[in-house]
Amino acid sequence: MSLFTSPPQSICVLRLSAIGDVCNTIAAVQAIQRQWPNTEIVWITGKLEAHLIGDLDGIKVVVFDKKQGWAGYKQLWQQLKGYHFDALLHMQYAIRASIATLGIKAKYKLGFDKLRSQDGQTLFTNVKVPSPDSMHVLDGLLAFGTTLGVRDVSPSWQLNYSEQDANWANAQLANNKPNLVIVPAASKAYKNWTATGYAEVIQHAQKHNWNIILAGSPAPIEIALANEVETQLTHTVCNLVGQSSLKEMLALLDKADLVIAPDTGPTHMANAMNTPVIGLYAHHNPQRTGPYQYRQYVVSAYEEAILAETGKSAEQLNWRARVKDKHAMQRIKPQQVIAMFDKVTTELNLN
Repeated sequence: MSLFTSPPQSICVLRLSAIGDVCNTIAAVQAIQRQWPNTEIVWITGKLEAHLIGDLDGIKVVVFDKKQGWAGYKQLWQQLKGYHFDALLHMQYAIRASIATLGIKAKYKLGFDKLRSQDGQTLFTNVKVPSPDSMHVLDGLLAFGTTLGVRDVSPSWQLNYSEQDANWANAQLANNKPNLVIVPAASKAYKNWTATGYAEVIQHAQKHNWNIILAGSPAPIEIALANEVETQLTHTVCNLVGQSSLKEMLALLDKADLVIAPDTGPTHMANAMNTPVIGLYAHHNPQRTGPYQYRQYVVSAYEEAILAETGKSAEQLNWRARVKDKHAMQRIKPQQVIAMFDKVTTELNLN
């Protein structure tokens, strides 16, 4: 049953982090906007994530700084003091997000049902969103729209970046050959593939006349892995790791012909910009957390690793089951990624 048969006046979206999950949430929020363009939408998110969504059309972004502790909650609630929303979409089951709902006034407080909720989230909501058959994170978020009464929740993305960001990205790209952006590292080391593996893939791509760009955040782990990759190469690449803003990264991913990355935010940023991405996965089931539009291009060691660790197949385990082996990504062989690169470039005629 739909909660609304006519457009609600105002909706509050609560999704604080992380970049990948926020990218998925954008599609869910913009599906609501397509049906109800005049509904006021206020989105509460984290400081970094606000850089990505702060200029989305028709959305007021309110920043919650978790590092401020209790003062951050009080500041948030003060900013929302004059609001009484028709619906609050509690789209993050972390306890810090649930605490934030206590100071938000809304007629309906929607959250995940028992299948998808964690950390006692159901105690903070009065409408439980039925879980869809698909396990993917995005499908769970799109179900909020269905519960509200949105008829078409087909995911699509409209993200913005400035002309200055576009100019920066264009300056990094080759004009006479296709551009492959590789984001070698995630913020968590166990999600990262090997420098040797990346080097072999890069050398293969270079032989096929591709321009290679390494990209990523200023985190030391990302800089270190990119530098290690470079030491194993005979031909130079453009190493931009730590040298771009979030919006410059978005522009670069948008303008690239292909992206290769592990389970990290830029994987989903590329997906949102409709840029084909080869995701490298071993710890989480890519059918749940992979780049939504390009799951068919994922190179996954998840099934092999979860079987080795538990003696059971993914189908026999909880849909959230995670591989704990910190070396699981090493199960991915360079030839597997090279084969996927060849498949994608052939299918999409990228060479």
